Amino acid sequence: MLGLERYPGVPVDDARLATRRALDNLVDLAIEESVSFVLIAGDVYDGDWRDFNTGLYFNQAMLRLRDSGIQAFVVAGNHDAENKIQSHLRWPENVHWFSTKKPETRRLPKIGVAVHGQGYSSAEMQDNLAASFPAADPSLFNIGLLHTALDGRHGHGRYAPCTLRDLESKRYDYWALGHVHEKVIVSENPWVVFPGSTQGRNVSETGAKGCMVVTVNDGKVGPVDWHALDVMRWAVCDVDVADCRKPDDVVDRVGKVIEAACHEAEGRMVAARVQLIGSCEAHADLIRDRDRWANEIRQIATDRSKGNAWIEKVKVSTSPVMSLEDIRRRDDPLGDLVRSIERMEQDADPIASLLAEAGDLAEDLGELRRLLEGAGLAGFASATKGTLIDIKHDLIARLLTVGNE
Repeated sequence: MLGLERYPGVPVDDARLATRRALDNLVDLAIEESVSFVLIAGDVYDGDWRDFNTGLYFNQAMLRLRDSGIQAFVVAGNHDAENKIQSHLRWPENVHWFSTKKPETRRLPKIGVAVHGQGYSSAEMQDNLAASFPAADPSLFNIGLLHTALDGRHGHGRYAPCTLRDLESKRYDYWALGHVHEKVIVSENPWVVFPGSTQGRNVSETGAKGCMVVTVNDGKVGPVDWHALDVMRWAVCDVDVADCRKPDDVVDRVGKVIEAACHEAEGRMVAARVQLIGSCEAHADLIRDRDRWANEIRQIATDRSKGNAWIEKVKVSTSPVMSLEDIRRRDDPLGDLVRSIERMEQDADPIASLLAEAGDLAEDLGELRRLLEGAGLAGFASATKGTLIDIKHDLIARLLTVGNE
């Protein structure tokens, strides 16, 4: 939740407490369901977070489990490996952090369970930890607790890589996996499950977040029920405004979409990124006065949600009713402008093009280029192309409006 202050209207305190409140919801659910134990598959902490209040808060949650007779088994993930808090805190007796040196097994003979696990000793864990896990104890219900990307998951570092076959070879009854932030049931025979994170932290982590409650009867898994724990829900709202003639029509439509997102979130706060799409007559006004209409959208989101939604960003991805192809074919300055910008968009190195055309500024821009290379020129080039697309639509909208007047 870092960097929230840069977003207008964000309830910063509520957002920053969201992950703690989600943890409270997890503990409440465990107590309500009278579970035998809780499995936490890594990344309790966010990297080298130095605030001991974070560790103390987690400890208090574990004490609540202890007072209800519930154990917790935890493996360190790649973020935990960077953190120093856990090595300086005394954990309640109901909490077991698995070894980071080799796999170990905790047996619970009273309920016939063996939990096998190993945590990360370093953040960049590239070893196949699963390969070293012991074979299943045939007399017990066997659970593997592991933080892994398996054979790779989009958007997640490829840590502790392994295959489904590696997991199957151990003949465990259930694998509880961490690292992937969305819910994924990889297999049901055996059960291999990513429950996902308990709380989305940015707009790339949309939708409900929570945990799995697993019931075991006579050594067989079932049912496996997912429960939402999040207190703030991220959403990306693509709003088709193709038939909107005026910006006010666009704002009203966004309000309806935000209302629907709040209804789907079942009373939780919604953090939404709004993207306006479609060819519409309102395009020119939206482009010409982006800030005004973005603020109008923020206002209606607050109004329609009764203060229960805030807008992370408004992206105007609309286009004029006149197609870009039509404009490109025009034999006039507007057509020339579009064709010129698009040549720059297609250029593999837009900075080089700018340098070639800059004349007397070439030397100064060359120094700028060297600075940019130190910061990552590839990323800047990609951002430049995106900016060129925005400039193109902005200029088209402004020039067409002037022409109509």
